[in-house]
Amino acid sequence: MSHRTNLAAAFLAAALSLSTVAAAADPKLEIAKQGYVFAGGHYDSAHPGNHLIGQLYAEYQIPARQTHKFPIVMIHGGSQSGTNFTGTPDGREGWAQYFLRQGYAVYVVDQPGRGRAAYHADAYGPAAALSIDFVLQRFAAPERFNLWPQAHLHGQWPGKPEQGDPVFDQFYASQLPSIADFAEQQELNRDAGAALLDKIGPAVLLTHSQSGAFGWPIAQARPNLVKAIVAVEPSGPPVHDIAFSGTPNYFADVPKTKISGLGDIPLAYAPPVSDQSPLEFVQQDKPAAPDLVKCWLQKEPARKLVALDRIPLLIIQSEASYHASYDHCTVAYLAQAGVRSTYVRLADRGIHGNGHMMMLEKNNAAIAKVMADWLGKTLQPVDGVKTAAH
Repeated sequence: MSHRTNLAAAFLAAALSLSTVAAAADPKLEIAKQGYVFAGGHYDSAHPGNHLIGQLYAEYQIPARQTHKFPIVMIHGGSQSGTNFTGTPDGREGWAQYFLRQGYAVYVVDQPGRGRAAYHADAYGPAAALSIDFVLQRFAAPERFNLWPQAHLHGQWPGKPEQGDPVFDQFYASQLPSIADFAEQQELNRDAGAALLDKIGPAVLLTHSQSGAFGWPIAQARPNLVKAIVAVEPSGPPVHDIAFSGTPNYFADVPKTKISGLGDIPLAYAPPVSDQSPLEFVQQDKPAAPDLVKCWLQKEPARKLVALDRIPLLIIQSEASYHASYDHCTVAYLAQAGVRSTYVRLADRGIHGNGHMMMLEKNNAAIAKVMADWLGKTLQPVDGVKTAAH
Protein backbone atom coordinates (compact mmCIF):
# COMPACT_ATOMS: atom_id res chain seq x y z
CA MET A 1 0.00 0.00 0.00
CA SER A 2 1.41 3.43 -0.99
CA HIS A 3 2.28 6.18 1.47
CA ARG A 4 -0.49 8.35 -0.02
CA THR A 5 -3.02 5.54 0.35
CA ASN A 6 -1.97 5.06 3.99
CA LEU A 7 -2.46 8.76 4.65
CA ALA A 8 -5.87 8.79 3.01
CA ALA A 9 -6.98 5.70 4.95
CA ALA A 10 -5.74 7.16 8.24
CA PHE A 11 -7.48 10.46 7.49
CA LEU A 12 -10.81 8.84 6.77
CA ALA A 13 -10.54 6.57 9.84
CA ALA A 14 -9.92 9.63 12.03
CA ALA A 15 -12.83 11.48 10.42
CA LEU A 16 -15.16 8.55 11.01
CA SER A 17 -14.02 8.35 14.64
CA LEU A 18 -14.75 12.04 15.14
CA SER A 19 -18.13 11.60 13.47
CA THR A 20 -18.97 8.76 15.85
CA VAL A 21 -18.04 10.85 18.89
CA ALA A 22 -20.11 13.80 17.65
CA ALA A 23 -23.10 11.61 16.85
CA ALA A 24 -23.00 10.10 20.34
CA ALA A 25 -23.91 13.51 21.77
CA ASP A 26 -26.97 13.81 19.50
CA PRO A 27 -30.38 12.16 19.90
CA LYS A 28 -30.10 8.44 19.30
CA LEU A 29 -30.62 7.50 15.65
CA GLU A 30 -32.94 4.51 15.27
CA ILE A 31 -34.47 3.71 11.90
CA ALA A 32 -37.86 2.00 11.78
CA LYS A 33 -38.05 1.65 8.02
CA GLN A 34 -35.88 2.39 5.03
CA GLY A 35 -35.91 1.74 1.32
CA TYR A 36 -36.25 3.50 -1.99
CA VAL A 37 -38.90 4.55 -4.46
CA PHE A 38 -38.82 5.67 -8.09
CA ALA A 39 -41.40 8.29 -9.04
CA GLY A 40 -42.60 9.64 -12.36
CA GLY A 41 -41.35 8.75 -15.79
CA HIS A 42 -42.70 7.01 -18.86
CA TYR A 43 -41.62 4.50 -21.46
CA ASP A 44 -39.77 6.12 -24.33
CA SER A 45 -41.08 4.47 -27.48
CA ALA A 46 -39.41 7.10 -29.67
CA HIS A 47 -35.93 5.58 -29.24
CA PRO A 48 -34.54 2.04 -29.39
CA GLY A 49 -34.91 0.05 -26.19
CA ASN A 50 -38.19 1.57 -25.00
CA HIS A 51 -36.39 2.78 -21.87
CA LEU A 52 -38.17 4.24 -18.86
CA ILE A 53 -37.20 7.91 -18.65
CA GLY A 54 -38.13 10.92 -16.55
CA GLN A 55 -38.18 9.11 -13.21
CA LEU A 56 -36.43 10.30 -10.07
CA TYR A 57 -34.93 8.05 -7.41
CA ALA A 58 -35.64 8.71 -3.72
CA GLU A 59 -34.03 6.86 -0.85
CA TYR A 60 -36.04 7.13 2.33
CA GLN A 61 -35.51 6.54 6.02
CA ILE A 62 -38.17 6.81 8.71
CA PRO A 63 -37.00 7.18 12.32
CA ALA A 64 -38.32 4.91 15.05
CA ARG A 65 -39.64 7.97 16.86
CA GLN A 66 -41.15 10.12 14.14
CA THR A 67 -42.30 13.34 15.81
CA HIS A 68 -43.02 15.37 12.67
CA LYS A 69 -46.00 14.61 10.46
CA PHE A 70 -44.46 15.74 7.20
CA PRO A 71 -41.27 14.18 5.77
CA ILE A 72 -38.51 16.28 4.25
CA VAL A 73 -37.75 15.73 0.57
CA MET A 74 -34.15 16.79 -0.12
CA ILE A 75 -33.38 17.70 -3.74
CA HIS A 76 -29.75 18.29 -4.70
CA GLY A 77 -28.36 20.86 -7.11
CA GLY A 78 -26.46 20.86 -10.39
CA SER A 79 -23.89 18.11 -11.03
CA GLN A 80 -24.62 16.72 -7.56
CA SER A 81 -26.59 13.76 -6.25
CA GLY A 82 -28.33 12.76 -3.04
CA THR A 83 -24.92 12.16 -1.47
CA ASN A 84 -24.90 15.91 -0.73
CA PHE A 85 -27.24 15.14 2.16
CA THR A 86 -26.23 11.66 3.35
CA GLY A 87 -22.75 12.54 4.60
CA THR A 88 -19.77 14.82 4.09
CA PRO A 89 -16.54 14.18 2.20
CA ASP A 90 -14.61 14.12 5.49
CA GLY A 91 -16.84 11.43 7.00
CA ARG A 92 -19.27 13.39 9.18
CA GLU A 93 -23.04 13.03 9.21
CA GLY A 94 -25.07 15.03 6.73
CA TRP A 95 -28.35 16.87 6.84
CA ALA A 96 -30.32 13.66 6.27
CA GLN A 97 -29.04 12.19 9.55
CA TYR A 98 -29.53 15.50 11.35
CA PHE A 99 -33.22 15.68 10.48
CA LEU A 100 -33.73 11.98 11.17
CA ARG A 101 -32.41 12.60 14.67
CA GLN A 102 -34.95 15.42 15.01
CA GLY A 103 -37.80 13.03 14.24
CA TYR A 104 -38.37 13.70 10.55
CA ALA A 105 -38.76 11.06 7.87
CA VAL A 106 -36.34 11.92 5.07
CA TYR A 107 -36.45 11.29 1.33
CA VAL A 108 -33.17 11.98 -0.49
CA VAL A 109 -33.57 12.43 -4.24
CA ASP A 110 -31.41 11.71 -7.25
CA GLN A 111 -32.83 13.85 -10.04
CA PRO A 112 -33.98 12.32 -13.36
CA GLY A 113 -30.94 11.46 -15.45
CA ARG A 114 -28.62 11.70 -12.44
CA GLY A 115 -27.14 9.15 -10.05
CA ARG A 116 -29.43 6.16 -9.60
CA ALA A 117 -32.06 7.63 -11.94
CA ALA A 118 -30.56 6.46 -15.22
CA TYR A 119 -29.28 8.85 -17.87
CA HIS A 120 -30.27 8.00 -21.45
CA ALA A 121 -28.48 10.23 -23.93
CA ASP A 122 -30.84 9.49 -26.81
CA ALA A 123 -33.79 10.80 -24.80
CA TYR A 124 -32.20 13.48 -22.64
CA GLY A 125 -29.69 14.91 -25.09
CA PRO A 126 -26.13 15.94 -24.26
CA ALA A 127 -24.78 16.03 -20.72
CA ALA A 128 -22.47 18.64 -19.21
CA ALA A 129 -19.91 18.15 -16.44
CA LEU A 130 -18.19 20.64 -14.15
CA SER A 131 -14.46 21.14 -14.55
CA ILE A 132 -12.18 20.96 -11.54
CA ASP A 133 -11.46 24.69 -11.93
CA PHE A 134 -15.17 25.54 -11.74
CA VAL A 135 -15.61 23.34 -8.65
CA LEU A 136 -12.72 25.07 -6.91
CA GLN A 137 -13.91 28.55 -7.89
CA ARG A 138 -17.56 28.12 -6.93
CA PHE A 139 -17.55 25.53 -4.16
CA ALA A 140 -14.31 24.56 -2.43
CA ALA A 141 -11.95 27.55 -2.66
CA PRO A 142 -13.72 30.75 -3.75
CA GLU A 143 -11.40 32.77 -1.51
CA ARG A 144 -8.54 31.83 -3.80
CA PHE A 145 -10.16 33.42 -6.87
CA ASN A 146 -12.21 36.34 -5.46
CA LEU A 147 -14.65 36.40 -8.36
CA TRP A 148 -17.31 38.09 -6.17
CA PRO A 149 -16.88 40.53 -3.28
CA GLN A 150 -17.81 38.10 -0.49
CA ALA A 151 -15.56 35.24 -1.64
CA HIS A 152 -12.66 36.15 0.67
CA LEU A 153 -14.85 35.37 3.69
CA HIS A 154 -14.93 31.66 2.92
CA GLY A 155 -13.27 29.41 5.50
CA GLN A 156 -15.47 26.42 6.32
CA TRP A 157 -14.30 23.89 3.74
CA PRO A 158 -13.37 20.68 5.64
CA GLY A 159 -9.90 20.08 4.23
CA LYS A 160 -7.43 21.54 1.77
CA PRO A 161 -9.32 22.61 -1.36
CA GLU A 162 -6.92 21.11 -3.86
CA GLN A 163 -6.44 18.07 -6.02
CA GLY A 164 -4.84 15.25 -4.01
CA ASP A 165 -6.37 16.24 -0.68
CA PRO A 166 -8.49 13.25 0.46
CA VAL A 167 -11.48 15.41 1.39
CA PHE A 168 -11.49 17.32 -1.88
CA ASP A 169 -10.95 14.11 -3.85
CA GLN A 170 -13.98 12.56 -2.13
CA PHE A 171 -16.10 15.56 -3.08
CA TYR A 172 -14.87 15.76 -6.65
CA ALA A 173 -15.48 12.02 -7.08
CA SER A 174 -19.15 12.68 -6.30
CA GLN A 175 -19.65 15.11 -9.19
CA LEU A 176 -21.91 13.86 -11.99
CA PRO A 177 -22.72 15.03 -15.52
CA SER A 178 -26.05 16.84 -15.79
CA ILE A 179 -28.54 17.10 -18.63
CA ALA A 180 -27.24 20.14 -20.48
CA ASP A 181 -30.66 21.67 -21.21
CA PHE A 182 -31.70 23.36 -17.97
CA ALA A 183 -35.27 23.94 -19.15
CA GLU A 184 -35.57 20.20 -19.76
CA GLN A 185 -34.27 19.54 -16.25
CA GLN A 186 -36.93 21.85 -14.82
CA GLU A 187 -39.72 20.08 -16.70
CA LEU A 188 -38.47 16.62 -15.72
CA ASN A 189 -38.06 17.49 -12.06
CA ARG A 190 -41.40 19.29 -11.86
CA ASP A 191 -43.21 16.21 -13.13
CA ALA A 192 -41.16 13.66 -11.17
CA GLY A 193 -41.34 15.76 -8.00
CA ALA A 194 -45.12 15.98 -8.27
CA ALA A 195 -45.28 12.22 -8.85
CA LEU A 196 -43.18 11.61 -5.73
CA LEU A 197 -45.57 13.69 -3.62
CA ASP A 198 -48.48 11.74 -5.09
CA LYS A 199 -46.80 8.58 -3.76
CA ILE A 200 -45.73 9.74 -0.33
CA GLY A 201 -48.24 12.45 0.53
CA PRO A 202 -47.68 15.94 2.00
CA ALA A 203 -44.05 16.91 2.58
CA VAL A 204 -41.53 19.67 3.07
CA LEU A 205 -39.32 20.43 0.07
CA LEU A 206 -35.67 21.21 0.80
CA THR A 207 -34.03 22.51 -2.36
CA HIS A 208 -30.49 23.64 -2.99
CA SER A 209 -29.08 25.81 -5.76
CA GLN A 210 -30.19 24.48 -9.16
CA SER A 211 -33.12 22.60 -7.63
CA GLY A 212 -34.48 25.88 -6.31
CA ALA A 213 -35.86 26.34 -9.83
CA PHE A 214 -37.74 23.04 -9.39
CA GLY A 215 -39.35 23.90 -6.06
CA TRP A 216 -41.63 26.63 -7.46
CA PRO A 217 -43.23 24.54 -10.26
CA ILE A 218 -43.52 21.45 -8.04
CA ALA A 219 -45.34 23.54 -5.46
CA GLN A 220 -47.67 25.00 -8.09
CA ALA A 221 -48.36 21.51 -9.45
CA ARG A 222 -49.16 20.12 -5.97
CA PRO A 223 -49.94 23.10 -3.71
CA ASN A 224 -51.85 20.99 -1.21
CA LEU A 225 -48.98 18.53 -0.83
CA VAL A 226 -46.11 21.02 -0.34
CA LYS A 227 -46.36 22.06 3.31
CA ALA A 228 -43.24 24.24 3.34
CA ILE A 229 -40.21 25.03 1.19
CA VAL A 230 -36.71 25.41 2.56
CA ALA A 231 -34.77 26.98 -0.31
CA VAL A 232 -31.02 26.91 0.33
CA GLU A 233 -29.48 29.47 -2.02
CA PRO A 234 -32.07 28.75 -4.72
CA SER A 235 -31.28 29.07 -8.41
CA GLY A 236 -31.05 32.76 -9.22
CA PRO A 237 -31.08 35.61 -9.45
CA PRO A 238 -34.41 36.23 -11.17
CA VAL A 239 -34.63 37.11 -14.86
CA HIS A 240 -30.88 36.99 -15.72
CA ASP A 241 -28.11 34.81 -14.36
CA ILE A 242 -24.84 36.49 -13.37
CA ALA A 243 -21.38 36.06 -14.85
CA PHE A 244 -18.66 36.74 -12.26
CA SER A 245 -15.45 38.40 -13.40
CA GLY A 246 -13.71 39.60 -10.24
CA THR A 247 -12.66 43.11 -9.36
CA PRO A 248 -13.40 45.86 -10.17
CA ASN A 249 -16.84 45.25 -11.72
CA TYR A 250 -17.54 41.69 -10.51
CA PHE A 251 -21.01 41.27 -12.05
CA ALA A 252 -22.47 41.09 -15.55
CA ASP A 253 -25.94 39.94 -16.57
CA VAL A 254 -26.09 36.85 -18.76
CA PRO A 255 -28.14 37.90 -21.82
CA LYS A 256 -30.63 35.00 -21.73
CA THR A 257 -33.93 35.93 -20.05
CA LYS A 258 -35.74 33.47 -17.78
CA ILE A 259 -39.21 33.29 -19.26
CA SER A 260 -41.00 32.91 -15.92
CA GLY A 261 -38.70 35.26 -14.03
CA LEU A 262 -37.60 32.45 -11.72
CA GLY A 263 -36.87 29.82 -14.36
CA ASP A 264 -36.94 28.64 -17.94
CA ILE A 265 -40.37 26.99 -17.89
CA PRO A 266 -43.75 28.63 -17.36
CA LEU A 267 -45.08 29.39 -13.90
CA ALA A 268 -48.69 30.27 -13.17
CA TYR A 269 -49.33 33.97 -12.57
CA ALA A 270 -52.46 36.00 -12.02
CA PRO A 271 -53.32 37.66 -14.35
CA PRO A 272 -52.16 34.81 -16.62
CA VAL A 273 -49.07 35.07 -18.81
CA SER A 274 -49.44 34.43 -22.55
CA ASP A 275 -47.60 35.07 -25.79
CA GLN A 276 -49.77 38.14 -26.25
CA SER A 277 -49.25 39.22 -22.63
CA PRO A 278 -45.75 38.18 -21.49
CA LEU A 279 -43.98 39.11 -18.31
CA GLU A 280 -42.09 42.38 -18.52
CA PHE A 281 -39.05 43.16 -16.40
CA VAL A 282 -37.12 46.21 -15.20
CA GLN A 283 -33.76 46.50 -13.43
CA GLN A 284 -32.87 48.59 -10.40
CA ASP A 285 -31.05 51.82 -11.20
CA LYS A 286 -28.43 51.00 -8.59
CA PRO A 287 -27.74 48.10 -6.22
CA ALA A 288 -28.78 48.16 -2.58
CA ALA A 289 -25.08 48.01 -1.63
CA PRO A 290 -21.80 48.10 -3.61
CA ASP A 291 -21.18 44.36 -3.13
CA LEU A 292 -24.62 43.37 -4.46
CA VAL A 293 -26.02 42.98 -7.97
CA LYS A 294 -28.72 45.22 -9.39
CA CYS A 295 -31.95 43.25 -9.10
CA TRP A 296 -34.45 42.60 -11.85
CA LEU A 297 -38.14 42.79 -10.94
CA GLN A 298 -41.43 42.73 -12.79
CA LYS A 299 -42.60 45.90 -14.44
CA GLU A 300 -45.48 47.25 -12.38
CA PRO A 301 -48.27 46.39 -12.00
CA ALA A 302 -46.71 43.08 -11.00
CA ARG A 303 -48.52 39.77 -11.49
CA LYS A 304 -48.90 37.42 -8.55
CA LEU A 305 -47.50 33.91 -8.43
CA VAL A 306 -50.36 31.45 -8.08
CA ALA A 307 -50.50 29.17 -5.01
CA LEU A 308 -47.02 29.97 -3.70
CA ASP A 309 -48.37 32.65 -1.38
CA ARG A 310 -50.01 29.92 0.74
CA ILE A 311 -46.82 27.90 1.34
CA PRO A 312 -44.38 28.83 4.14
CA LEU A 313 -40.98 29.63 2.65
CA LEU A 314 -37.51 29.88 4.18
CA ILE A 315 -34.58 31.16 2.13
CA ILE A 316 -31.08 30.48 3.50
CA GLN A 317 -28.00 32.41 2.34
CA SER A 318 -24.41 31.87 3.42
CA GLU A 319 -21.81 34.56 3.96
CA ALA A 320 -19.20 33.80 1.30
CA SER A 321 -21.10 32.11 -1.53
CA TYR A 322 -21.64 33.75 -4.90
CA HIS A 323 -25.30 33.77 -3.86
CA ALA A 324 -24.41 36.33 -1.18
CA SER A 325 -24.41 38.93 -3.95
CA TYR A 326 -27.92 38.21 -5.23
CA ASP A 327 -30.23 36.05 -3.09
CA HIS A 328 -31.87 39.26 -1.83
CA CYS A 329 -33.08 39.71 -5.43
CA THR A 330 -34.93 36.38 -5.26
CA VAL A 331 -36.54 37.48 -2.00
CA ALA A 332 -37.57 40.82 -3.53
CA TYR A 333 -38.92 39.22 -6.71
CA LEU A 334 -41.04 36.78 -4.72
CA ALA A 335 -42.33 39.52 -2.43
CA GLN A 336 -43.37 41.65 -5.39
CA ALA A 337 -45.23 38.60 -6.75
CA GLY A 338 -47.11 38.17 -3.46
CA VAL A 339 -44.92 35.47 -1.91
CA ARG A 340 -43.65 36.24 1.57
CA SER A 341 -40.55 34.47 2.83
CA THR A 342 -38.37 34.23 5.90
CA TYR A 343 -34.95 35.33 4.66
CA VAL A 344 -32.01 34.21 6.78
CA ARG A 345 -28.50 35.45 6.14
CA LEU A 346 -26.45 33.00 8.16
CA ALA A 347 -23.95 35.68 9.12
CA ASP A 348 -26.79 37.50 10.92
CA ARG A 349 -27.19 34.37 13.06
CA GLY A 350 -23.48 34.28 13.91
CA ILE A 351 -22.73 31.53 11.37
CA HIS A 352 -19.75 32.67 9.34
CA GLY A 353 -17.46 31.57 6.56
CA ASN A 354 -19.73 29.30 4.54
CA GLY A 355 -19.77 28.85 0.82
CA HIS A 356 -22.40 27.45 -1.51
CA MET A 357 -21.92 23.79 -0.49
CA MET A 358 -22.71 24.55 3.13
CA MET A 359 -24.31 21.15 3.78
CA LEU A 360 -20.81 19.63 3.47
CA GLU A 361 -18.84 22.21 5.40
CA LYS A 362 -17.48 22.05 8.92
CA ASN A 363 -20.45 23.74 10.60
CA ASN A 364 -23.20 22.00 8.61
CA ALA A 365 -25.05 20.99 11.79
CA ALA A 366 -25.36 24.61 12.93
CA ILE A 367 -27.00 25.49 9.62
CA ALA A 368 -29.33 22.50 9.84
CA LYS A 369 -30.40 23.73 13.27
CA VAL A 370 -31.46 27.08 11.81
CA MET A 371 -33.70 25.25 9.36
CA ALA A 372 -35.01 22.84 12.00
CA ASP A 373 -35.86 25.71 14.36
CA TRP A 374 -37.84 27.46 11.62
CA LEU A 375 -39.66 24.27 10.69
CA GLY A 376 -40.42 23.59 14.34
CA LYS A 377 -42.12 26.98 14.65
CA THR A 378 -43.84 26.72 11.28
CA LEU A 379 -45.03 23.10 11.38
CA GLN A 380 -45.81 21.87 14.85
CA PRO A 381 -44.40 18.42 15.81
CA VAL A 382 -46.88 15.74 16.81
CA ASP A 383 -46.70 12.48 18.75
CA GLY A 384 -47.60 9.06 17.40
CA VAL A 385 -47.06 9.83 13.74
CA LYS A 386 -47.68 6.89 11.44
CA THR A 387 -45.02 6.07 8.88
CA ALA A 388 -45.77 6.78 5.25
CA ALA A 389 -46.96 3.97 2.99
CA HIS A 390 -45.60 3.27 -0.48
